[in-house]
Amino acid sequence: MTVDDQHRDFWERRLADDWTESGVGYKALGRPFNRWMYRVRRNVFTRETSALGLDASSRVLDIGSGTGFYVDGWQRLGMSDVVGSDLTEAAVEQLRARYPDARFVRLDITEDIGPLEPASFDVASCMDVLFHIVDDERYKAAIDNIGRVVRPGGRFVLSENFLHRRADYTEHQVSRTIEWVTSVLRVAGFEIERRVPMLILMNAQVDAPAPWRKAWGGALRAATLTPPTGWLAGAALYPIERQLVRRFRESPTTEMMICRRLPHVR
Repeated sequence: MTVDDQHRDFWERRLADDWTESGVGYKALGRPFNRWMYRVRRNVFTRETSALGLDASSRVLDIGSGTGFYVDGWQRLGMSDVVGSDLTEAAVEQLRARYPDARFVRLDITEDIGPLEPASFDVASCMDVLFHIVDDERYKAAIDNIGRVVRPGGRFVLSENFLHRRADYTEHQVSRTIEWVTSVLRVAGFEIERRVPMLILMNAQVDAPAPWRKAWGGALRAATLTPPTGWLAGAALYPIERQLVRRFRESPTTEMMICRRLPHVR
């Protein structure tokens, strides 16, 4: 089995076993805490995408749809032409049943664009997905393929960790430097418009100093050992987190970036 097959199999098994917020989120913190965390993500996503000037006729592509959280987010904004995609059959089958008004395709964006037509989408989103592409060359291919399907002048909405320290490689996740990610985006023809915190405290502090990363990570895991304490921890942090993501310009964890596709000759 190749590394790519192992990666695909990992996500097939994970989503087949847990097709919820914890399955696509920070699994170690449990489902109740993840639900509060995703409420913050929804707030930031809605605030930023509602300012893009899209309307019901805009064509939307969501890459790595998972449980359909961001498909739902686009539909709540009034988008009627939404296409979702996922690497796994486990997700695609359930997404088709949950969101009958959207279209879903099984697609590995690191390989090609599959049945998608070039320059056919007004906006593409790839949320909480890119840092799970552990091979740098496949990451570059994914961004290049996204550039192929977004029309000139269209937008690309993504979330990443954007480290200011050295890149951190693990088996199923890679946090890359902001310089490296932005250079890949520019090569693919994207102009960066803005970057905002998606979370501050309710996630692993990947871009913080090591002592704080370990201390806060331990505190989160201790607070979420059981579903009731996880729910209470999430409920306590939620109103604080909503204020922090508005006040801070950068985050020690996941951030959201909006890019515009520039016209250029490949």
